[in-house]
Order: sequence, then structure tokens, then C-alpha cells
Amino acid sequence: MGIPGLSARAPTHYGAVSMDDDFLVTLRNTVRTVPDFPIEGIMFRDITPVLADGELLTDLVDRMISDIDALGWEPTHIAGPESRGFIFGSLIAERLGVGFIPIRKPGKLPYQTKTVEYSLEYGTNALEIHTDAVGPGDRVLVADDLLATGGTVAATVELCSSLGAVVVGGIFLIELEGLDGRANCDTDVHAILQFPA
Repeated sequence: MGIPGLSARAPTHYGAVSMDDDFLVTLRNTVRTVPDFPIEGIMFRDITPVLADGELLTDLVDRMISDIDALGWEPTHIAGPESRGFIFGSLIAERLGVGFIPIRKPGKLPYQTKTVEYSLEYGTNALEIHTDAVGPGDRVLVADDLLATGGTVAATVELCSSLGAVVVGGIFLIELEGLDGRANCDTDVHAILQFPA
């Protein structure tokens, strides 16, 4: 049984195939959990040890590329939300030979921009894209390190869609379980690992 709406060659999972996979065990063990950061009660999933390990980072991007291919997404562009989305988005875009689109906080892009505000638990935030970044006929994949509540992803999807592009999905290193982020993204999502929120 595959994911509804995806090609027959798509994997029958939304995340890690099996924790018997040595790569996934190593990856999970390399993500550092920092309790009570940035505020008390938060279990922060620190990916900097993954980024610091060149071989593991290469293997991670290889896995992401393999999963993107298996899901049949075939993007023409990768959109990376500020700031860790720049890291994974750029690496994936370079490997696929497609364009990279930075999704920035307001006031950071030098040309004409489109802005979307989105709700946070306490207040609002906003993201911007250059108005000429993508358009009709473009197929965009969102790439970021972490899927939590889905607000950033939904805003990125709205920005790209408003310019006429089709957003094919979102790929993440980590999905935090229990925050309903997957349901709030307005696109298909795939995470390599899941951690409790």
C-alpha cells in the first residue's frame, strides 16, 4: 500500500523505513537533544553534529535525493526557508542540478518581494520571496531541517503557489511528532527521522 496520489514506485512510508538501517541509527544518535532550550520544557533537536560530520552529511543528502526520486517529485526548484533550509535546500538543489530559492525574513531580499504572514503560538511571523523567483510551470520542493507545527512550510507553499508554481512536497531531516505539522503544511511531506516534540 503506497501513499495516496503518488506513483507506484513511491515508498510505502512517510519517514524512516526501519531503525534496523545502520545509517538511520547513526543519524538518530548523532542528533543532539538539548533539554530546556531555548525555553524551559522544550527538547531542542540540535543538528549541528550532523552538519559537522562530512561523511554523515553526504549520506544524508544521498538519502534525501533517493527519497525524492522514489516519491516521483521531480522538482525544478528547491525552496529553503531561512535559515537551516538554506543548508539542506542548497545541497539538494546542487545535487539535482535545479535552482535554489531562498525564503527570507522580511527586509532581507533586495528585489521586489511577495510577503506572507503566518500565525505562531504567540503572535505572527512573515516570510518573503522574490517575485521573479518561480512561476507557472515550475515545480517546487520545500527543504528544511525540521517540521514542527507546519507554519513555515505552509507560508512557503503559499508564497510559491501565489507566483504560479506547483509545490510538489516538502522534505525534512526531522519531523516532531504530536504537533500536527504534517496536516498544516498544505503539501505532501516526507521526513527522514521522527522525534517526539
